[in-house]
Amino acid sequence: MKYKVVLKESEEGFSVSCPGLPGCWSQGSTEKEALENIRSAIREYLEALDKLAEGSNVREVEVTV
Repeated sequence: MKYKVVLKESEEGFSVSCPGLPGCWSQGSTEKEALENIRSAIREYLEALDKLAEGSNVREVEVTV
C-alpha cells in the first residue's frame, strides 16, 4: 500500500504525518529516520483499526482517482 505523507523540517529534525490517516504522525532526527518511523506508525495504525473492526460487518470498496 502507498500513503502520501507530509514531511516538515524543524530545528529538532523532521516531523511527518499521514493526512489519509488522521492522528498518524511520527518524527526523526533525519528525513530517512522520520520516513522509517512513519512506516512503522502507519502499520501500527492499521493494526489498531483492524482490532477495532473485529466482529463488525466490514466491506472493502475500490476507488479510482
